[in-house]
Amino acid sequence: MQIPTPGEIREKRIKLGMTQSETARKSGLSQSMIARIESGSVDPRVSTLRKIVSVLQEAEKSALTAVDLMFSPVISVESGESLAKTVSIMGEKGISQLPVIDCGVPVGCISESAIINAMEDGRIKEIGKHLAKDLMEDCFPVVGPSTDTDTIMHILHNNHAVLVLEKGTVKGVITKHDLIAKRQ
Repeated sequence: MQIPTPGEIREKRIKLGMTQSETARKSGLSQSMIARIESGSVDPRVSTLRKIVSVLQEAEKSALTAVDLMFSPVISVESGESLAKTVSIMGEKGISQLPVIDCGVPVGCISESAIINAMEDGRIKEIGKHLAKDLMEDCFPVVGPSTDTDTIMHILHNNHAVLVLEKGTVKGVITKHDLIAKRQ
């Protein structure tokens, strides 16, 4: 654990919109102790700093929203796109699934899993003869920009990704990888 300076503690607390009183209550310390630590007039024990850092880290995790996690611009295909082009985009971008968006409206998704399954069960013999809509799955779930991390995490348990919509426009996409990367 890197020991934060008094200024870093104060800056982080303010950035998270927390008061000294709230930080004190959540860490089991007094408000005056928090004030003295932030001003640098007291040299706190490591255990005291751990309590404060833990409270600030927890607040930071819960403060993340969809807009903080999302990848933008969204890489997508239209339902009439060739499956060959769709696979090419996935390969170029290093992604395993894509939202299918027609005229700005999410209509489904296409994944490597769906393509592999179709090849395996014989529905596809030549990728070049098919369109994205031929293997399109249900659309990714949609959330608003202010949706909290816990809700997104719950949705991602059963879905490839989550789309972030604002006023009817797709603004971003969140995958399991995006969520994991931001929680480090």
